[in-house]
Amino acid sequence: MRILLVENDAFAAIALSSMLRNAGFTIDQTPSGEDALEMLRHYDYDVVLLEVLLSDIEGYEVIRRARLARSDVPMLVLSSLTRPQAKVRAFSVGADDYMTKPFDGAELVARINAVLRRSRGFSEPNIRVGNLELDLNGKVVMIDGNSVHLTGKEYAILELLVLRKGIVLTKDAFLNHLYGGIDEPEMKIIDVFICKLRRKLQAKGAGHLISTVWGRGYVLRDVAEGAPVMPAAAAVTRSETVAA
Repeated sequence: MRILLVENDAFAAIALSSMLRNAGFTIDQTPSGEDALEMLRHYDYDVVLLEVLLSDIEGYEVIRRARLARSDVPMLVLSSLTRPQAKVRAFSVGADDYMTKPFDGAELVARINAVLRRSRGFSEPNIRVGNLELDLNGKVVMIDGNSVHLTGKEYAILELLVLRKGIVLTKDAFLNHLYGGIDEPEMKIIDVFICKLRRKLQAKGAGHLISTVWGRGYVLRDVAEGAPVMPAAAAVTRSETVAA
């Protein structure tokens, strides 16, 4: 899961980034609201965490302009402003959640997972696809009640496929999700990860859930349900931009 953190307090940004990385998230960070809007135009984020009191523009304005640009990325405000009016204003411009500082790290992770689930149309932390069950909170994969051991990269790929079930995801989208533009390996590494992931899932009896869409990428479908494949345009990559 890739998060954009917009925080102009350097100490808080370092501490929060470290905590979130330890929780398994990929973090991009900027102190600038204008830079955050530019990054949202060029990169695909799962969640945005932002402070209201930024040095250039208010966090409210970041949310407002992102929503005007038709960005539906979940946005969670982290702020020292505790008055009810601040929360009301944040929700009125399009925020999905609001937490006041200081906050508990475990609660923040839980809220991030909750807003992500809601944005993908899931109400529970456990998602089922056929006989496969994914626990987003515990990052545990089960097939017919039996656990499946995956590496961190394999789990991240499966999580992305499950959350975007039926959507064709490009290899570029996987690289962006796994590495966030930092020290990215060659694109063929995605084929290797997918091959190993398929082998592990099939060995536990999951069947052929991950399909190859030649020339486009990969898609996860519940074969039993016959879920349709959605257009590849639904999967945003680094080269795509949010409509201005």
